[in-house]
Amino acid sequence: MPSREELFREWSVGQLAERSGLSVSALHFYERKGLISSTRNEGNQRRFSREMLRRLAFIRASQSLGIPLTEIGEALSTLPQQRTPNEADWAVLAEGWREVLDARMGLLERLRDDLTSCIGCGCLSFERCKIVNPADRLSVEGPGARRLMPGTTHQGLID
Repeated sequence: MPSREELFREWSVGQLAERSGLSVSALHFYERKGLISSTRNEGNQRRFSREMLRRLAFIRASQSLGIPLTEIGEALSTLPQQRTPNEADWAVLAEGWREVLDARMGLLERLRDDLTSCIGCGCLSFERCKIVNPADRLSVEGPGARRLMPGTTHQGLID
């Protein structure tokens, strides 16, 4: 009789979904994006190795940090032979993502601070607000969230 370990050396998509807490459709999506991979058995059914569970944990942890799937895929593609990330891999990748996260946190802090200051008057309009955007000076810079763009300065505007 095969051991429990031998029985679950490879999992069906349903078993992997149950173990990972993800839906079957999410697993299919990740597979189409090249983030996870499977083999096919004699009945042409997908089979996932146990290491895909660790790979999914890596993907979910990365996503919880706000890392887009494209960047997660790029990070995974740097690993030798498409192997599953280990602790050392995570440390290297996390260091590379630190700058991105720091910049994102700075942007969110500026957004929070601007939102708090603008709520004082209640107008919430960058077009009409005399405090945040006097004389609609931001319009000359073109469309978009100019006050939130890193590295830009705005003469005479409150930052």
